[in-house]
Amino acid sequence: MAFPIPSGPVRGALKAAGLALGLWLGASLAAAPALAQGQAPLTPEQRKAVTDLVRETILKNPEIIQDALVELERRNTVAQAEAQRGAVASEKARITNPATSIVIGNPDGDVTLVEFMDYNCGFCKRAMQDVTALTKADPKLKVVLKDFPILGPDSVEASRVAIAVKNQLQGQKYFDFHNKLMSAKGRVNGAKALEIAKESGADVERARKEMDAAATKASIEDTVALGDRLGLTGTPAFIIGDEIVFGAVGEAALKQKIESVRKCGKTDCAG
Repeated sequence: MAFPIPSGPVRGALKAAGLALGLWLGASLAAAPALAQGQAPLTPEQRKAVTDLVRETILKNPEIIQDALVELERRNTVAQAEAQRGAVASEKARITNPATSIVIGNPDGDVTLVEFMDYNCGFCKRAMQDVTALTKADPKLKVVLKDFPILGPDSVEASRVAIAVKNQLQGQKYFDFHNKLMSAKGRVNGAKALEIAKESGADVERARKEMDAAATKASIEDTVALGDRLGLTGTPAFIIGDEIVFGAVGEAALKQKIESVRKCGKTDCAG
């Protein structure tokens, strides 16, 4: 049975309550070291005194809870980033697998920018302009596009067409098709994608057959599973070096990270 995820404020309240409980338990179990040394445990009166002291301290200094929550969030963020870096390192070959990717820019580039995207994602449409600009300005940049259709059946249909079309259009011709598809107004589905494929010079009948092929479906399934493995929760999501960058962060931010990887092998040379 599934349960709804609490809203932000509710989660915050639950964390605060959990922290207060943790403080209470910590104080109430303060006798543990003493027990380990063979000393007598706290009496009920002593335990009550400790509990009352903790409660009084929290009530008089409620910012303790806020400070603890901030620190908890910081630790969680660090842990998540470390886990994602580990996943990126272990899945590097799968991330750039040509069977489940589209490569544009310089295929032998010295830095690789990977984008997980969805054709019905508004932020992906914005990021498309950044990726296009970076590709034009940086002849040594390799860009890998991963169809990550997470916004419904229309997105899955569009991705199936896009993957089928890659067998006909390569290089700049495919990137032009990709940009037209990403720039389309309204919801993009299979029919719209086939229409744009025809405008781009693709054989539509061949694309219809290949979009239903087992290899096409397997490609999407693999990318979605990979996204789950990497902890991707939305689009666009970029991978530069060993870092995952979420959202349409802008051309300047991506360029800075690309230059850092080129310089020192990391997205932050100062770190």
